[in-house]
Amino acid sequence: MVAMTESTGQSAGDRQPLARHATLALLVLLLMVSVASLFVGATGISPMEVIGAVLAGEPIETSARVVILDIRLPRLAMGALVGASLAVAGVVMQGLFRNPLADPGIVGVSAGAGLGAITAIVLGGLLPSTVGAALGYALVPVAAFVGGGVSVVLLYIVSTRNGQTSVATMLLAGIALSAMVSAVSGVMIYLADDAQLRDLTFWGLGSLAGATWSKLLAAMPLMVLGLLGAPLLARSLDTLALGEIAAQHMGIDIQRMKRLAVVIVAASVGAAVAVSGGIGFVGIVVPHLLRLMTGPSHAPLILNSALLGASILLLADMISRVIVAPAELPIGIIMALIGGPFFLWVLIKRRGFAGV
Repeated sequence: MVAMTESTGQSAGDRQPLARHATLALLVLLLMVSVASLFVGATGISPMEVIGAVLAGEPIETSARVVILDIRLPRLAMGALVGASLAVAGVVMQGLFRNPLADPGIVGVSAGAGLGAITAIVLGGLLPSTVGAALGYALVPVAAFVGGGVSVVLLYIVSTRNGQTSVATMLLAGIALSAMVSAVSGVMIYLADDAQLRDLTFWGLGSLAGATWSKLLAAMPLMVLGLLGAPLLARSLDTLALGEIAAQHMGIDIQRMKRLAVVIVAASVGAAVAVSGGIGFVGIVVPHLLRLMTGPSHAPLILNSALLGASILLLADMISRVIVAPAELPIGIIMALIGGPFFLWVLIKRRGFAGV
């Protein structure tokens, strides 16, 4: 294991210039996708028309202004944050469990966050009016954060023994956790009224259609917390690849790192699931692709995963808006069509390794 890690570390050093070039390329890609996202949709708005009006000092047509500023711009910001958060959470989980198969959606963390959000949606009306008014739109993200955090802790406890994490146990524990969470979520859905049921059905498939500035501001602090906190773990995750005992000898506070990792994953996944619903596979597809291209060093991997995750989710959102226009196809369906085959490819590629 040490030899593999050392050789990987050497490869990572050789790939540092490539990682920097990838960062620049991904920044350009994100900028291009972001601009395109403002003008792609069922309502056709010409970019040249908007740019010409701005340069001429003329007011943009009211309908176009509403579509861009009040609908597509918050949707763009939310999509970028959700994609970046899910991708970074995937990097942290894969580093923590030391396996590229770890993903918030596959091992049940997203399901736990979803249960927290569903519970808040269905039972939030039972809270005292003062509490509900104080939390406002933050109620669902906070509940999803708690659900995701509990899921990460349970998953780690079950799948780790004597400092070693079993991949098979992790995957099986994720299946069991998802099954239990689905059962409780079913009870919550059974208790929901018709309006809540419609919202939960569409929300469960994953969508950015309900993006508003209020929802974005409520969930943004948790997602930003995860995105800013993840780079602090980069060196620890690199060292952890040698094993927990070796990492401790090198001065890494393992327990502190685990607690911080749990908070980061729970915050990122919880807030993302709360505002976008069930969007899977971003956390496994993005880090794995970048790891193949630029190496396993976590400092550039975290940054590049955030950029590529944001771009991929915005691209999926644009596809969802135009593929069945004027209706919208849920993003979760598009990501499942992409991520499912990719996950099977990863399993087939790793079939010869121990523990898989």
